[in-house]
Amino acid sequence: MTLVIGLDTGGTYTDAALLDTAAGTVRATGKSLTTRDDLSIGVGGAIRRVLEDFDGSAANIGLVSLSTTLATNAVVEGVGGRVGLLMIGFDETSLQRADLARALGQDPVFFINGGHAADGAPQAQLDEAAIREAVNATEGDVSAYAVAGHFATRNPAHESRARDLLRTLTGAPVTCSHELSSSLGGPRRALTAVLNARLINLLDRLVAATEGIMADEDLSCPLMVVKGDGSLLESGYARSRPVETVLSGPAASLAGAAFLAGARTAMVADIGGTTTDIALLQNGAPRLKPDGALVGGWQTMVEAADIRTCGLGGDSEVAPVGRGTSGGLTLGPRRAVPLSLLATQWPEVKDKLAEQLAIAVPMSTDARFVMPLLPNGVPAWLTRSEARLAAKAIEMGPSSVAEIAGTQLALGAVDRLIGRGLLTLATFTPTDALHVTGDFTGFDAEAALLGAKLIARQKTGIGQPIAETPEELASRTLSELHRRTGLALMDAALAHDGAGEMQATNNPLLANLYRDDTTRKDSLVNLSLELGTGLVALGASAATHYPHVADRMGIELTVPNHAEVAGAVGAAAGSVRQRVMISVTQPSEGRYRVHLPGGPKDLGVMDEALASAREVASQLAEERARKAGAASVSIDISEDIKLVPLGGGKELFIEALVQATADGAAA
Repeated sequence: MTLVIGLDTGGTYTDAALLDTAAGTVRATGKSLTTRDDLSIGVGGAIRRVLEDFDGSAANIGLVSLSTTLATNAVVEGVGGRVGLLMIGFDETSLQRADLARALGQDPVFFINGGHAADGAPQAQLDEAAIREAVNATEGDVSAYAVAGHFATRNPAHESRARDLLRTLTGAPVTCSHELSSSLGGPRRALTAVLNARLINLLDRLVAATEGIMADEDLSCPLMVVKGDGSLLESGYARSRPVETVLSGPAASLAGAAFLAGARTAMVADIGGTTTDIALLQNGAPRLKPDGALVGGWQTMVEAADIRTCGLGGDSEVAPVGRGTSGGLTLGPRRAVPLSLLATQWPEVKDKLAEQLAIAVPMSTDARFVMPLLPNGVPAWLTRSEARLAAKAIEMGPSSVAEIAGTQLALGAVDRLIGRGLLTLATFTPTDALHVTGDFTGFDAEAALLGAKLIARQKTGIGQPIAETPEELASRTLSELHRRTGLALMDAALAHDGAGEMQATNNPLLANLYRDDTTRKDSLVNLSLELGTGLVALGASAATHYPHVADRMGIELTVPNHAEVAGAVGAAAGSVRQRVMISVTQPSEGRYRVHLPGGPKDLGVMDEALASAREVASQLAEERARKAGAASVSIDISEDIKLVPLGGGKELFIEALVQATADGAAA
């Protein structure tokens, strides 16, 4: 197998690249708009464009590999299904750790007696009656369940029993925290499980759409999905572990950057529609994040490349700042369909924009539209007001926010439905700003100009318009995008240097870096920071935006050929990798406890316990790698044995962590 189709489904575009992996060449590329209401349309368009440029048969394709930013975007935007969380052996104070309460929002949580102690022994009997009560309380109200047990990584028995009960009673998808991470830290495992449960339906739709297109195009080869560390998962396996695809798209882009730019060490920035992903490439490979992926402010336990994702892209929502004397603009983190793009699919939007412009008084709902994403009708778990509004959206189709929501209560329901991924927002974005300035003309420039006029006339706190002309508004939008991109790059570099997160953005002095000449001219203090390495920029709009960013920051820039499909190139170049960690503890002298997935096992000799951990970790890693789609597997073992010297040549055993890594080429 040498011919591989790589796919990258982003918030705006779905990209495809055909790679000859043996020769290391890109044979063909294709690009199609991502169609969220029916993902198969965008995926099919990209695949067909590649096959049209390929001079061989579809039967010659040995593998299709899919990377996606959909999971990342969903986490950043707070989009996903309603989840029921069962916390086994925890009390309510656990919600205040790992930002778990904020992640849950209004989703229900139940505290169930049970769980285990640090040595893997039960700390209480599992309360199965309480699990049944939780099911009764949430029946028809949630789309999936997440289960997190106290010290479940030391003994997963109660999590596994709860999962089996929930599946029997509800038939709904259930995520156990121990299946996603072998690390301690229950609340953070719970957070990761919640995110996984929210994303299951999203990834399932994408995989099903891709498999359907493959069948239509006579592609009988396997389908793989890229994980957040850049390795691959068999598509069926990935469906139950969608959170592992968080940062899938950025990880694939890193691999694509190394392939396309030949870079060994560089900062890599990939601008998409919803997010900008920034990472450091070292010796041709991405640096991995040791404590889990940080996405949209959530510290997860997902093993991934050390990538920083911010809600800043070509399709970021542009909103006026009405407070203060000078006003201003905010960008993101929410994605919106650009008005210029909306007009190509729904030309009536220009009439709606013109009608809003004809009204003398600016309204906060001007230039804001919504479209329903409810293929299965109105979900039963919505509130009464949300359900009414969702039904109205289905009936009306694309419509202005003012038409669908006439009260503040209704506007709140609209925001919640957008947050649940049931409505899509369309408004003015940086992509529209490019149409106003003439730097990009791929969509409908008239709609972009009308939107710019509506945003520009919004008022500051002293009644002045946000901008005097639509051209000024577009220029300020792009300037803010470039300034914040520079800050995001500097934040990532400072974090890699050990200075901590968000140092540039949160520092009042540094936050004024990379201003343009008009906003910097009255400054009494001029600050300057430089990156110690070059920048590789990726993404469809990289060549448009990043020369401005590089000029402001004074750094060397590379925008390689095929930068617009780097994620698809990286997806095609990936391999399978699975890691399993087994811990060994000493609950009492002369007793070494190996914490296995089936429950703890006690041995009397440390070397025997370590040998058992190595054997089981190797077996599990190989099993998972083959289940993930590897044809042949090599195993690497690493160990962290913690011993405390006691003097006289004696040592006290504290803990051992045995990790097996299985690597293999996709079947």
